[in-house]
Amino acid sequence: MAKVEIKKPIVDEISELLNGAQSAVIVDYRGLTVEEDTKLRKELREAGVVYKVYKNTMINFAIKGTDFESLAPHLEGPTAIAVSKDDATAPARVLYKHAKDIEALELKAGVVEGIYYDAEGIKSIASIPSREELLSKLLGSIQSPITNFARVIKQIAEQQENNA
Repeated sequence: MAKVEIKKPIVDEISELLNGAQSAVIVDYRGLTVEEDTKLRKELREAGVVYKVYKNTMINFAIKGTDFESLAPHLEGPTAIAVSKDDATAPARVLYKHAKDIEALELKAGVVEGIYYDAEGIKSIASIPSREELLSKLLGSIQSPITNFARVIKQIAEQQENNA
């Protein structure tokens, strides 16, 4: 069997993983202990992020002609890729959180919603709250004035009852 036939399914797997993804972040995982890696993978899974290690050449073939093509210059050394189809900031948030505690984990670069970010850019993306957090803050800010208005109306109604 030719090498191309062996590699094609892997390239297709990476392409399928990236198809429709909101974000992808690549990291250098060299030097992580098994315990650190297990903890990282568990947290990424809970955040809905797919985290896999592939050969750089396979990733390179898969990203050709996609929004993720700008990651190609960073495909050197051991590379793991974290991909999210739901929450654009989840891979950056989780990986950056662990990178602060684990020196061996190094952020390389990422693409979030079609825009390329270097390691520093990914760190700033990591500070953005998740979509759910932002929506809950928005709803809280909308709900507060309505609740206060309802209280005032109720007090006015009670006051008029007492005066009558």
